Amino acid sequence: MKINLLLICFAFNLFNAFSQNMRLYVGTYTHGDSKGIYQLEFNPNTGELSNKQLAIPIDNPSFLQYSPDKKYLYSVNQSETGFVSSYKVNENGTLSLLTRVSSHGGGPCHISVNEKGDTAAVSNYMGGSLSIYPINKDGSLNAASQVFNHSSKDEKSHVHSARFFKDNLFVADLGRNAVYQYKAEKQGYILKSDNIVRTKGNPGPRHFDISKDGTYLYVINEYGASITSIKKTGDHFKQIDFDGTLTKAYKGKNKCADIHLSPDEQFLYGSNRGENTIAVFKRNTSDGTLEKIQNESVHGDWPRNFTLDPSGEFLLVANKNSNNISVFKIDTISGKLHFLSSTNIPSPVCLLF
Repeated sequence: MKINLLLICFAFNLFNAFSQNMRLYVGTYTHGDSKGIYQLEFNPNTGELSNKQLAIPIDNPSFLQYSPDKKYLYSVNQSETGFVSSYKVNENGTLSLLTRVSSHGGGPCHISVNEKGDTAAVSNYMGGSLSIYPINKDGSLNAASQVFNHSSKDEKSHVHSARFFKDNLFVADLGRNAVYQYKAEKQGYILKSDNIVRTKGNPGPRHFDISKDGTYLYVINEYGASITSIKKTGDHFKQIDFDGTLTKAYKGKNKCADIHLSPDEQFLYGSNRGENTIAVFKRNTSDGTLEKIQNESVHGDWPRNFTLDPSGEFLLVANKNSNNISVFKIDTISGKLHFLSSTNIPSPVCLLF
């Protein structure tokens, strides 16, 4: 009897844990009605968004990232000079500014934090540089310890995103049409490759995702409306697939933006700005190749960023120009999207669970 009661209590507590609303932070552009970083409540059962509040007034927090323990949050503040900010996450979800330092390049557009939570990498689009920051135990940022300028005499760099994987740091450079590889050494990060694979034309790598084991990289190309699939074997990289993101019927202008693997890595999603869709791909888990199975309308305009909730059952899209967040239910068997709802919010450009 006692065992049954304990099991019932455990099940009840587990149900409550999964039923509780989750916090969603929204990064925005503040040149219009937006005031900074917002927080909303997300219902993990229904996908409903509610209780919008301003977490902190701050200028152009265009990309957000957590510390591994989610006690701290980081943003780039996109401007001609460029800043990086760190915040303490308060119990009620509001944010307290800890530090604000130079990004060492104009137009910072992306920030990534390593698994240990002691290093951040900032991508400066206009400045064409990658900046590395030591993170203190209290979540504050030190000044940049390294700044890498990717521009050459002949080519202007537009560094667009960077991601850590163990002791590697991969960087997508839209201007140089390349994915760089840096390696962590005692003296700091060292450049290992200025282009891990050579692609035809100028597809323009923007964002990318990495499989959990680090074997596969999937790069979404802003100019080429395409995804480059890359396999890592030892220290070598090889392109294994190249897939378009648009429907055959669409002939207008398009700029791809964001890309994410599903938590089970069975599916891959990419955003099209112009066609205004999410392209859905079925992933072959044996060889890493992709097959496009759906282009779903984002029910908005200019999907700059999107995210999947931690369960992998919902996908949320930040539509910058139409000032709304669209919520989709994911069919976890087929991977396809089904539109649920839309929530108004000014100039959303980054979503963070």
